[in-house]
Amino acid sequence: MGILDRMSRLIRANINDMLDRAEDPEKMLNELMREMEASIREARVQVANMIAQEKELEADLQEAQHDSGAWERRAEQAVGASKDDLAREALRRKRDAEGIATVYATQLASQQETVGKLKQQLKMLEAKYSEAESKRDVLIARHRATQAQRQMTDTLSALPGLDSFSELDRMEKRIRTEESRTQALSELQGENVEWQFAELDQDEDIESELAALKARNSGDDMMSLSSGSDPAGSSSASSGANGSALPSGSAEPE
Repeated sequence: MGILDRMSRLIRANINDMLDRAEDPEKMLNELMREMEASIREARVQVANMIAQEKELEADLQEAQHDSGAWERRAEQAVGASKDDLAREALRRKRDAEGIATVYATQLASQQETVGKLKQQLKMLEAKYSEAESKRDVLIARHRATQAQRQMTDTLSALPGLDSFSELDRMEKRIRTEESRTQALSELQGENVEWQFAELDQDEDIESELAALKARNSGDDMMSLSSGSDPAGSSSASSGANGSALPSGSAEPE
């Protein structure tokens, strides 16, 4: 039967493998879920119909068996009434009822086997559907994660090659060298200013020392003057005492 073939195919299907081969796994998963759901509905209707036929066959079998028993009792009744012809007819009817019962029994056995198979397939399909339904979010998440990883890989592959990165490294080193050089010049300029200020401090110390020296020399001169000895007067007095100095008013001899 078609329903059994489709159900068997769905049951044998490896969902993960189907998703891996599909161009759009999410779409494939949703389509598979819809197909399985439709198959389950159809299978349930089919199983219900087969079960109904099974019930009808059971009823027909029971009726044929009942007729066989009833004709057997009538044959016994006819024999008891010494009506052999009627007993023979009853036995013929009994044999016909038994034949019909045998046919119904065969059909019922076949129907029961089919119903049992359908029930088993339906149960497996429902279990597979429940499994797929519970794994739907996980499978979709896996697919989306794979897509994100693939997109990241594509993005990385679209970036410049290693040569460009090497060029960036060289530019970075060059900029870092210029920064270091500028920093060094700034430090040297700062040191030059400090040195100028240091020289200025030294100049001020020298001037202060020079002023102190001048002040000390000036103090020595003042002390000499305050002692009252004139170097010029002393010379004149010495000259008068040791030489022949004439008294005042006397003439110099001719």
